[in-house]
Amino acid sequence: MTEALLTGLLAGYGIAMPVGAMAVLIVTLSAQVSWRHGMAAALGVATADGLYALVAVVGGAAFAEGITAVARPLRLVSAAVLVLIALRGLVSAVRAHQARTERPPTVGVSLSRTYTSMVGLTLLNPVTIVYFGALVVGRQAAASTTAASAVFVAAAFAASASWQVLLASGGALLGRLLTGDRGRLAMAVLGNSVILLLAVRLAWTAMA
Repeated sequence: MTEALLTGLLAGYGIAMPVGAMAVLIVTLSAQVSWRHGMAAALGVATADGLYALVAVVGGAAFAEGITAVARPLRLVSAAVLVLIALRGLVSAVRAHQARTERPPTVGVSLSRTYTSMVGLTLLNPVTIVYFGALVVGRQAAASTTAASAVFVAAAFAASASWQVLLASGGALLGRLLTGDRGRLAMAVLGNSVILLLAVRLAWTAMA
């Protein structure tokens, strides 16, 4: 049980900590919109990680191989969605700055929409299921019980959630420091530009 807990924690942090488009998007949402939307996005990403950990435990190598077969189109769809999010964020930030509004529009109309959109976007990432699938296959030799598998999934979710929440909190702090119109615009342009670059890189990798 202890081994499953430690493995789940390491797996959750291992998939969450590398800086990618989701991390940048969480920070940008917290800084540009609000801490609450950043938290909703963080929990959405963590939920998707937890779901993939669960799928990997239930399906193991079979699911990993199935996702690998469609990894290329999934990456292209994910890249396209990220491009749309980045462009919309840039346009919204520029319009808000020109109108001298205090708060630019959010990616989602509500917290629930922000949450669900981040769950869906994270689920488009085939690397996550392949990653968890490989870990689960590696653990199968240890004759894992149902309880140990449940601990693994819960630990992976908790680790991912704690890291994403940390990113959201950091973004909110950054947003407080950049309280002026120019600071908010600069943060929005920087964050969404990074998302756009990551989307292009993802598409390039899928096409290679």
